[in-house]
Amino acid sequence: MSGTGKVFLVGAGPGDPGLVTVRARELISSADVLVYDYLVHPDLIEGCRPDCELIYVGKKAGFHARPQDEIEQVLVEKARAGKQVVRLKGGDPFVFGRGGEEARTLARDGIAFEIVPGVTAALAAGAYAGIPLTQRNTSSSLLFVTGHEDPAKHELQVDWRQLGALKNTTLAIYMGMGRLADIMRELQEGGMSPDTPAAVVQWASLGRQRSVTSTVSNLARRVLDAKLAAPAIILVGDVVRDHESVDWFERLPLFGRRVAITRHRDGNSELRTKLEALGADVLELPVIRVVPDVDKQVLFEVFAELGSYDWLVFTSPNGVRIFFDEFFRIYDEIRNLGLLRIASVGEATSREIRKHRLKVECQPETATGEALAEALIATGSLDNAKVIVVTGNLNRELLVQKLEGAQAIVDRLPLYRTEKLSLERDPVAADFRQRGADAILFASSSAVDAFANQAKHLVLEPQARRPIAGSIGPLTSATMKERGVPVDFVAESPGIDALVAALVRKLS
Repeated sequence: MSGTGKVFLVGAGPGDPGLVTVRARELISSADVLVYDYLVHPDLIEGCRPDCELIYVGKKAGFHARPQDEIEQVLVEKARAGKQVVRLKGGDPFVFGRGGEEARTLARDGIAFEIVPGVTAALAAGAYAGIPLTQRNTSSSLLFVTGHEDPAKHELQVDWRQLGALKNTTLAIYMGMGRLADIMRELQEGGMSPDTPAAVVQWASLGRQRSVTSTVSNLARRVLDAKLAAPAIILVGDVVRDHESVDWFERLPLFGRRVAITRHRDGNSELRTKLEALGADVLELPVIRVVPDVDKQVLFEVFAELGSYDWLVFTSPNGVRIFFDEFFRIYDEIRNLGLLRIASVGEATSREIRKHRLKVECQPETATGEALAEALIATGSLDNAKVIVVTGNLNRELLVQKLEGAQAIVDRLPLYRTEKLSLERDPVAADFRQRGADAILFASSSAVDAFANQAKHLVLEPQARRPIAGSIGPLTSATMKERGVPVDFVAESPGIDALVAALVRKLS
C-alpha cells in the first residue's frame, strides 16, 4: 500500500442523522477530508473538525457535481497525500451507491480502504411508512432492484416482466421514479395482478417524508397527482397492505409540519430532538453561534479557590460543557471540585451536569435567571456565601443582582460568547425564503435579536408559507415585541417541553 493515507467508504444512512452508525460518526469527526453526496444530512457534515477539507460531489437527477471517475481520482490523490479520507454516501455504499466501483479503483491503485455499511433507503422506507418488507406466508423474499441503469449498456439487465411473475416477493425499487409508469406496466405484462398493492415513499425517515399507496395499475397516476418525486423508494407487494395499520411515523402530532428554530445547532439539540420525535421537519436557521471565550487568568483564579466557594451556578448547557472541558484540562478527577453545591437554571442544563455524576441541589420549576435566584434565596444559604455564576457574554444581570441582594459574594465566570451569523448566503435561509414554514420558535431573547438583525435575508417569497411565531417565555416575548416580531403563542411556563406542547396545541 502506498502512502499513509486511507479511504473509508461510509454509509450515511437514509437521511435521519440518528440512523447513522457509531463508527460512521467516529470517522466523520476525525477525517482530514470529507467527500460527500447530495443526500447526506447537513448535521453530519457539521460533525467534522474545523480544519477538515469538505468536497461536495453530489448527484441528483440531471445534475452531477463531479463525474464518477473524477470522484475516484480525488479519493486516490487525497489518500496518497497521507490524508484520512471519508467518502460519505447516502444509504449504504454497496447498495446502488457505486461503492463497489470506488473500492475496485482503490484496490487497483494500492490505496488502503475500509467499508462502513449504512442503513439503506429501502429499509428506512419500509420502517417509516409502516410497511414490513417481509411477512411470513405472504412475502418470504425481498428483492432490491434499480430502476435506473447505465445508459451506455446496450440492453437492459432488469427484466421487469420476469419480476412480475414472481410470487410471495416484495420488490424494493431504487431510482425508479423517472420510469415509474413503464415499470408498473412491465410488471403487469409479466403476470403481476393489477390489484397488487404498491407504494412510493419520498424522503424516508425525515420530517418531510410523504407516501402514497395504491395498486400497481394506479400507482403512477396517484404519484403524479400527489407530485411526489425523487428521492423515493417504490415498494411493491402484499406487505404494502399493512401501511394503514402499522404506520406510526406519519401519525405523529407534528408530522408534515415544517418548523423553523432560531439558534445554533449546539444550543438547540434538545429542542430539535423533541420536535423531530413528534414528526416535524425541522429547519434550523443558524442566526447565532456559541463560541468558547475563556479568560484564562480569571479561570485559574477561580479554580485555585474552588474549596472556598459554597455554590456553583450554571445558566446554560453551553456553560456546563465548557466549564468541565476546562476543569479536566487542569484536574484529573471530579473530586477536585470539592464540596461545592450545584444550582442549574433548568432541566436541559441539569442533564449536562448529571453527565458528570453530579447532583443538582437547586433547580427552579421555571427555567429563568430570576426564578433560579429566587430558588437559591429560598434555600436560606446565601448570607455571606461565596457563589460562582458561569455565564456567557449576553447573560442578563438580574440573577447576579438578586444573589448579591441576598448578601451572597458573587464571582462571575464568563466562559463563552454568543456571535451573530450572517444568513445572506446560507442554504438553509434560502430554503426558508423559498418554502417558508408552519411555525418559527424563539427559545431566547438573543435569538430574537439575531433573527431581527437578519430580517432582510429572510424575506419570504410570494408562494412561501407564512409561519406563526412562538415564544419560550415572557422575557423572549418582550424582546419579540420590541423587535416587531409578532407573538402568536407563548409556552405556559418557560422551558423547552412547554414550548413544544404549546406548538402542538396551536397547530392541531
